[in-house]
Amino acid sequence: MNGPVITRLHPAPPVAGTPLTIDDLIELHRPRDRATPRVRANFVASVDGSATAAGRTRDLGGPADLLVFDLLRRLCDVVVVGAGTVRDEGYGSMRLGDDAVAWRRTAGLPDHPVFAIVSSGLDLDPSSAVFAEAPARPLVLTHDSAPRASRTRLDEVADVVSCGGDRVDPRLLVRALVERGLTQIHTEGGPTLFGDLVAADVVDELCLTVSPNVEGGAGPRIVAAREAMALRGLALDHVLLSADMLLTKWSRRR
Repeated sequence: MNGPVITRLHPAPPVAGTPLTIDDLIELHRPRDRATPRVRANFVASVDGSATAAGRTRDLGGPADLLVFDLLRRLCDVVVVGAGTVRDEGYGSMRLGDDAVAWRRTAGLPDHPVFAIVSSGLDLDPSSAVFAEAPARPLVLTHDSAPRASRTRLDEVADVVSCGGDRVDPRLLVRALVERGLTQIHTEGGPTLFGDLVAADVVDELCLTVSPNVEGGAGPRIVAAREAMALRGLALDHVLLSADMLLTKWSRRR
């Protein structure tokens, strides 16, 4: 394939160093049963554990990380992102490329995944590209105590869904998505949302890219938990290598 060369380190391939194709990467990441609800997260972190560089994630990634990032969107039903990350990373509409759309049509899926934004304060611009250029009507996941006026404005451009009384409950969030037929749930952060999902123990998979950089300790970790919690055991599914970058996938060990 054109683009970055990615090989598999674990499990050991039959022939070491053989580059993976797009189809190989899809096979490594695709859901085995789309009817079974599954929550997957995707993050990049520096070797010393930072989820950002100068406040953003893009300088930590690279072509291979971006390729997997795009493939994970291709495979899911809904992309869930915290409102702060939407603003900080400059998100636009959740629109896939032509190759991804063609693949999804062949697989019997809608052209694009739904974009679901998690927001307590509803500080979102209804006229932004996130809503105005959305190929599928977005969701805004909030709670009963969110500002009523903001909710009314957003109701015109998105389905606003309450997932709790005075804060977003991760279990209710997952239930609300599954009830809409969005069983393959994919989150891209940020750390606070991921921390809530991990604390509620609803995360089934983590795709983590280890960037070959040291950030220095100023940035956040990929999980920003609100309080201490018990360890969450993970099983290593695979390790891929592209130049000096590691691309890993882990499953929750229950």
